[in-house]
Amino acid sequence: MFDARVLGALPFAAGLPAPALAELAGIARAQAFPAKAVIFREGVICPDLFVVEAGRVAIEMHVPGRGAVRVLTVGDGELLGWSALLGDGRMTATAMAIDDTRLVVIPGNSLRDLCQRSHEVGWQVMQQVAKALSARLIATRLQLLDLFAVNR
Repeated sequence: MFDARVLGALPFAAGLPAPALAELAGIARAQAFPAKAVIFREGVICPDLFVVEAGRVAIEMHVPGRGAVRVLTVGDGELLGWSALLGDGRMTATAMAIDDTRLVVIPGNSLRDLCQRSHEVGWQVMQQVAKALSARLIATRLQLLDLFAVNR
């Protein structure tokens, strides 16, 4: 069980009423990763959703002919492994701790069950996932603009 006060301070759970926050904390746990530790690997099934409590995590993808390429860095309060929420936990990238990092780990199956039981929790979770996906889409667009920029 994760500390509900700490969870409630993260954007992911901010605004949840105390009973819903307690339910969410009841399925979550804390996990620490030292710098350079791999949290999950591209192509591997990972059943958990992660919220960065403290630290930074590199998101890397394998690019043929180039190897691992960092596509994003996430930090405090940001989500990782959101595919687990959708029931398809196959990771599309590798996540590696840059610094010593603390994560809130939420099992995807337990979170899906909680979201079905409590639509209030489900609404909050889906809003946070949508925000994370939106931020990733914007970051991808900016990378593409940079990639195709013409040097003058």
